[in-house]
Amino acid sequence: MIKNDLFLRALKGETVDRPPVWMMRQAGRYLPEFIEIRKKYDFFTRCQTPELASEITIQPIRRFGMDAAILFSDILVIPQAMNIEVEMKPNFGPYLPNPIRTSKDLESVVVPDIQSSLGYVMDAIKMTKEKLNDDVPLIGFAGSPWTILCYCVQGQGSKTFDKAKEFCFTNPVAAHQLLQKITDTTIAYLKEKVKAGVNAVQVFDSWGGMLSPTDYQEFSWQYIQQIIDALKDETPVIAFGKGCWFALGDMSKSGAAALGIDWTCSARNARYLTGGNITLQGNFDPSRLLSPPAAIKKMVHQMINEFGKDKYIVNLGHGILPNIPLENAKAFIDAVKEYKAN
Repeated sequence: MIKNDLFLRALKGETVDRPPVWMMRQAGRYLPEFIEIRKKYDFFTRCQTPELASEITIQPIRRFGMDAAILFSDILVIPQAMNIEVEMKPNFGPYLPNPIRTSKDLESVVVPDIQSSLGYVMDAIKMTKEKLNDDVPLIGFAGSPWTILCYCVQGQGSKTFDKAKEFCFTNPVAAHQLLQKITDTTIAYLKEKVKAGVNAVQVFDSWGGMLSPTDYQEFSWQYIQQIIDALKDETPVIAFGKGCWFALGDMSKSGAAALGIDWTCSARNARYLTGGNITLQGNFDPSRLLSPPAAIKKMVHQMINEFGKDKYIVNLGHGILPNIPLENAKAFIDAVKEYKAN
């Protein structure tokens, strides 16, 4: 039994004294103890070494005592497993030297055996579960098929993902083949994560907001729905689409346990668009963690009041930034723990 099950209870929609809190990207780059590890090991070595990944996962729990841990990994381990080369360049980000641009490029893309290609992730989960000792739940995650396609086709990060969109719009047959391969791999991957011990999973659609509502349905949401359908009876699924407020109505009927909300959508609109019956997660602007600690606490309490304490998980509207002072991150977590409903 998990000692602090507040996060899992909120996912079930149960009444709680206060909402649970964790932060996207909480395991990583803003923590000095993480930076020490980063000096010694490159990015994918950290992902692929269970001892390192588990230690990085635990660091923020040790320091701040969030209500859930999220496994340190990366969404791009999926294309790596699918025989697509991915590098992480310092001060640049992800770089894929051989992006997918044609139907022929798809021939070498495989749906892998998860244990042989991503077994190190399952080892990291088991090691992390041991270290957590059932104190808090552990979240596993994957990128949405559309978000993964964006990197696979663009070859790197982008403000517009113009090449990815061009591929989808000029060669939709190949685009859907790639999306289906990513979806099949992601479902198998998340199922293995559940078997290894994660207590919930989150699908990150970081680039969903790049698409129009119509294109979102075609190139992103239908594949996320497949993932939810495959996983929802095994574990709670959180769906997070950045910039995808227009799809919240469909998302709320998907069978997901919770929906992530970014900071461009108010609590009131999010509750209205989702019908008020599903757990919501979010949506503090990560840059707002640069405000003074006292202001952060006030804004967090206001945010909880606006969402309501039940069917709600306090989080950021996207990942924590590298330049956030530790005392400000602490103020965010402490504000939730100190919350008392009026």
